[in-house]
Amino acid sequence: MGSVVIDGLDRRIIHALYVDPRAPFNRLSEVLGPSEQTIARRYRRLFDQHVVRVVGQLDSQRLGQYDWAVRIRCAPGSAPTVATKLAQHPDTSWVQLTSGGTEIFSLIHSRDGEQRTPLLLSQISVGRTVVDLEAYCLLHLFATGLSAPPGPSDLSGGEMTQLLTAARDRPSVDPPKATLADSDWPLVQALADDGRASYRQLAARTHWHETTARRRVEELIASGVLFFDLDLASDAFGIRSQALLWMSVAPTNLGEVGQALAARPEFPFVAATTGSTNLVAALVCPDDRSLYEYLTGEMTALEGLTHIETAPVMQFVKMHATMAPRQA
Repeated sequence: MGSVVIDGLDRRIIHALYVDPRAPFNRLSEVLGPSEQTIARRYRRLFDQHVVRVVGQLDSQRLGQYDWAVRIRCAPGSAPTVATKLAQHPDTSWVQLTSGGTEIFSLIHSRDGEQRTPLLLSQISVGRTVVDLEAYCLLHLFATGLSAPPGPSDLSGGEMTQLLTAARDRPSVDPPKATLADSDWPLVQALADDGRASYRQLAARTHWHETTARRRVEELIASGVLFFDLDLASDAFGIRSQALLWMSVAPTNLGEVGQALAARPEFPFVAATTGSTNLVAALVCPDDRSLYEYLTGEMTALEGLTHIETAPVMQFVKMHATMAPRQA
C-alpha cells in the first residue's frame, strides 16, 4: 500500500467521495471536470490497489446494539497470526497491530440487541498465544458517520457546495426508532463489500426488484441506521504516524473533551468506554514529530484530562471491512 502513488486528480476524487460517497461518476465529472470515463477508470484503479473503498456501515447505537474495543496482548511473534484470524470474522473492524507489534486492537460488534457481550469475545481465550485481554464496552461514540478526509481539502469551496447540494440529507438528530429486518442483511453485506454498488447490483445480491433495493437503501439512510464511510490507505496521503490514545478524564469533563477531540479532523474515532480508562481515540498525524507536538501541545489544553497512554499503530490488518494486503 505504501508503494502506491496518487496524483492531484486522485486526491480530488477521494475528497469528493468523502463529501458524497455514492455520487455517480457523471456527477463527479460535472463537478471535477475530467470525463466520466476518466473518473470511473481512476476510481477503479484506486479501488483495485486498495487505496480507497466506500463501505456501507450500520450505526449500532441507533439499533440498540453494542460495540466493544479489545486490546489483546500476544506472545512474541504470534500477534500477526492472531490478528489475521480475528480480522476474518465478519463482526470485527479496525484490526491493528500496535505497541511494537505485540498488541492487537480491534472493534467487535454485537449484532444481537438482547446480548450485550458478543459471542466472539467469549471465544478469545488467554493461553500460550494470547497472554492478556482487556475489553471495553463503547458507551458513547463522539465521532460517528462519515469521517473527515486527511489533510487540507483538494476541492474548492464551489465544488464542495455542488457536491453537498447533491448529497443526501443527513439523518435528523432524533429519528424514528430504527429497525433492521433479517431480510436486510444481504443488502447490508453487499454495501459493506462495496458501498458504491449500483442498485442493479444490489438487486442481484438481494433477489429484490431494483426499485425495492433503492427504496430500502433510502429508508435505512433516512432512519440513520445506514451510513457510508471510506476505507483509505492513509499512507498514500502522507499520513505516516497513527496512534491509539487511552485516556482518563474527570467525569464532569468527559463529554466536553470527547466532543472537542471529535471536532478535530486528526481524530476519526473517539468513544467513551468502560474499563480502566474512560475515553479512547484514534489520532492520525503526518509523522512522529507531529504526533509528539500534538500530544504536548493541543492535548495539554483539555481540562480534566489526567492520563494518556499512547499505543502507536504499527500495521493495519483490517479497516472497516477492507483486509490490508499482507506485508512481505
